[in-house]
Amino acid sequence: MLESSALEITGLAPGRRVRVTQQLPQTHTVWTTTVEGVVCRYRQATTGSWFAHAKDDKLWLDRLELKKDDGELVTLNLDRYSVIEPA
Repeated sequence: MLESSALEITGLAPGRRVRVTQQLPQTHTVWTTTVEGVVCRYRQATTGSWFAHAKDDKLWLDRLELKKDDGELVTLNLDRYSVIEPA
């Protein structure tokens, strides 16, 4: 299991099949979603947000691009609640 706070680029090499579970805490519950597919690309990219006070006035996010079994391409923004496992 890889947690986004300790991502290893080698663990997210293109062609590797993974299952990503993400959680969104709510007031009284937690929304959970899981996506499974083959890694197309892992990268850090900016949000384009003008109010982020970070490098180059942009907020940098870990992004994982997956290709699902049905061919759909999915881009996931990884955070501390993201769990990545081999599938």
